[in-house]
Amino acid sequence: MRVLVISDIHANLTALEAVLNETQDVEAVWCLGDLVGYGPDPNECVSRIAGLPNLVCLLGNHDAAVLGQIDDDTFNPDARLAIQWTHDALRPDSLGFLGGLPDKSIFDHVTLAHGSPRQPTWEYILDTRTATVNLSTFNRHTAWSGTLIFRCCTICQMRAAWPG
Repeated sequence: MRVLVISDIHANLTALEAVLNETQDVEAVWCLGDLVGYGPDPNECVSRIAGLPNLVCLLGNHDAAVLGQIDDDTFNPDARLAIQWTHDALRPDSLGFLGGLPDKSIFDHVTLAHGSPRQPTWEYILDTRTATVNLSTFNRHTAWSGTLIFRCCTICQMRAAWPG
């Protein structure tokens, strides 16, 4: 099965549409959270994601903050302003969709989380110690973390661009 794994859209409809236009032959979509935050199109992004076929969508830390589940004082000043603006801009249907998202999904042989399996919404896997501690928190063959995907893709891009 071909699955599109996306994360950290942050209300950027232009980027979301570009990705979806390049990946039309997928059978399912796994969205690992942070649909909103920073960008100007929170309602449009939530609506676009909600309409995707065979969707598994998770709650990210920015989504949780907009819902009041995480204190926005834990974010940097720019993120805090974005969270406050986004909260005011979101329509009730968008808030309802975000409010219904789980923070983690486990099925078949896959564990999905925005952050880590141990603390799905907030803990980022940024080093080997955190990764090692998290290995004991799930008994599946595969784990996808939205924050880890970004770091791995960035590293792969850097390696591909590095001369020699």
